Amino acid sequence: MSENGSSTVLVLVGSLREASVNRQLAELAVESAPADVDVEWFDRLGELPFYNEDIDTADVPEPVAALRTAAARADAALVVTPEYNGTIPGVLKNAIDWLSRPYGDSALKDKPLAVVGAALGQYGGVWAHDETRKSFGIAGPRVVDGLELSIPTKTLDGKHPRESDDVVARLRDILGKLVAEID
Repeated sequence: MSENGSSTVLVLVGSLREASVNRQLAELAVESAPADVDVEWFDRLGELPFYNEDIDTADVPEPVAALRTAAARADAALVVTPEYNGTIPGVLKNAIDWLSRPYGDSALKDKPLAVVGAALGQYGGVWAHDETRKSFGIAGPRVVDGLELSIPTKTLDGKHPRESDDVVARLRDILGKLVAEID
């Protein structure tokens, strides 16, 4: 928690596409966060080099240092991701790999984390969300059970998620419950 008593939630988005519904969900998370919650969207996953232990030294590339700093500042994390070919988008998996280091002492170690998102298909990205939870759970954060939101994009009918009262309410509820998990 910060000095002013507010909590910081780091948001990571597994889609780089500007018009992505998942990016829109991240916007909605920023807009609908409770007043005592600062939502920090780290929007530079596309700048991270592929994880390579040879460059994971005291002099890591600047985008990696920025990601790790943002994660260290955060009290919790919200991951918003689509599903690519039934699993985690590569850009997000790469971020997980960087955040898993140093081994056993990652910047998100023991911090609460939730995974939400939207995807084509009738299940809204459930496979990718489950795989993301599994991967992050191994990498160090404490994945909070039951904080799930998988939206089939067709249910939004081409509208921004903020236009769905149900999505707004569910995302706000998830953020509130995620913050309640902060030690």
